[in-house]
Amino acid sequence: MGKDREQSGKGATPAGRKPSRVAIVVFPGVNLLDVAGPGEVFAALAEARGLDRAESDYSVELVSSARELRVKTSSGVTLAADGHVFAVRGEIDTLLVPGGTGVWEAAGDRAFIDQLRRVVPRARRVASVCTGAFLLAASGVLDGRRATTHWRWCDRLAGEHPEVEVEPDAIFVRDGEVYTSAGVTTGMDLALALVEDDLGREAALAIARHLVLFVRRPGGQSQFSPLLEMQAADRRPLRDLQAWIVDHLAEDLSVEALAGRAHMSARNFARAFHKEVGSTPARFVERLRVDAVRRRLEETDAGLERIARECGFGGPDSMRRSFLRVLRVAPGDYRDRFRVAPRA
Repeated sequence: MGKDREQSGKGATPAGRKPSRVAIVVFPGVNLLDVAGPGEVFAALAEARGLDRAESDYSVELVSSARELRVKTSSGVTLAADGHVFAVRGEIDTLLVPGGTGVWEAAGDRAFIDQLRRVVPRARRVASVCTGAFLLAASGVLDGRRATTHWRWCDRLAGEHPEVEVEPDAIFVRDGEVYTSAGVTTGMDLALALVEDDLGREAALAIARHLVLFVRRPGGQSQFSPLLEMQAADRRPLRDLQAWIVDHLAEDLSVEALAGRAHMSARNFARAFHKEVGSTPARFVERLRVDAVRRRLEETDAGLERIARECGFGGPDSMRRSFLRVLRVAPGDYRDRFRVAPRA
């Protein structure tokens, strides 16, 4: 892939450098938010700094996979591309490949995949959003690399492309200069991470504030909140117990204690819980506790020992082990990077 950061584009940045060229591939059935979300992140920096968008550090263009420049998205909204993939010339800073319901047909279009394969070496870095990973995989870009996609399609990606090491639970994954992100809105997390790599944390935070994004999530953070990932139990006693656990994370939440509250034997409780929730009781509790720690790290100045106690961990060490296991980042590092409440 290309190495030159000095890319062509309209206008110039305040420092006189030509804006970095971002080319987003569009195809019939592309997901509108996969395109607009990252595109707006790249385009918003100048406005976030109080400048005209013509002074942006990035120049965003749409390139169509089809002969027609007008491309209908999966939501029915029509996009007008700036050009065609087969006509792309010159160097590209960031080549972004989104997903959408049309990705399966696009992945089977050999002419398009051949053109995508031709364009990739022109880019300094390549990224995908959601099922756009299937297009990168079809073009060979992900061979021998770690990657992710929307959680619903991770098994299919791994099955169809065994040469790809799929990480099913990550927000986004970087392997060299190839980036893949999970479902839909995570494309904005990825775009913010790319801006931070290029221009520093303050630039990424300025965009996040301007677009009213709550926080830029780390790439290793889970795609799910615990309650979204693990379904509610069908039987009311277990469903009520799930709700009770959320509000009592500092209490004894061992299998034996929870079984007692459910008026069941520990063995029957563990079996029924796993069957209905799709998780062991211990994993369910750990995910809830880690999520509570995450929110306290983002929103408070409380020390790690206090947070560990309030969230039901025996101490900072056990909290750190669980945090690393679930989110793949240490609590202190998470707070340093993703703290959103102002410090006193």
